[in-house]
Amino acid sequence: MRLSRIIMALTVGLAVVAVPTAAGAAQPQPAPSATTDPPQPPPYTPANPSLTVNRPTIFIGETVILTGTGFGPNETVDIVVTVAPFAAPAGGQAPAHRSDGSTVAMAPVAYQASAPLNFTVETNAQGGFTKHYKPSVTGLLTFTATGRESGRTASTELRVLHKKQPLPVTGDSIGTPMKLGGGLVGAGAVMLLLTLAWRRRQRLGGAAH
Repeated sequence: MRLSRIIMALTVGLAVVAVPTAAGAAQPQPAPSATTDPPQPPPYTPANPSLTVNRPTIFIGETVILTGTGFGPNETVDIVVTVAPFAAPAGGQAPAHRSDGSTVAMAPVAYQASAPLNFTVETNAQGGFTKHYKPSVTGLLTFTATGRESGRTASTELRVLHKKQPLPVTGDSIGTPMKLGGGLVGAGAVMLLLTLAWRRRQRLGGAAH
């Protein structure tokens, strides 16, 4: 009789302990928190497109660096170069002076050899690019860049001058070398006459002996 009561008590106790456990297992589990998701990158917001050169004025044969920003990410950008001759002496290039004091403009001759006036570049993920460019023409060059997908456009200008020339010669600077040269010629003539006279004297002296 005592054994049966002990078994019954153990059975009731196990049943009481099992009820809360089963109830907890039956409850729905909470959904995973949204904060555990990886952060998403911010949407791409392009800035105003721009195109610049590292030097606004160069001499023919030198190289510049074109820098573009604000275009579409990873897109093809078309660059068109237009050339216009200078209408007046460019900055840093002084006009030549005539001997009468008047001046003449040293207008460079544009369009020497054919250079790439149409080319493309690829932007990076931020919509920027850099490109080395070596003009083979003189004049005022205008670069216009247009993104194929974004349609964004920007432009910049570059002055290309002839190679550095010697300082212009003025009337005064011409007169000084001419005067100096004339003096040297006169001194040479005097020395020649003295030499001839000395030789003649030597010959006459020898004949007398």
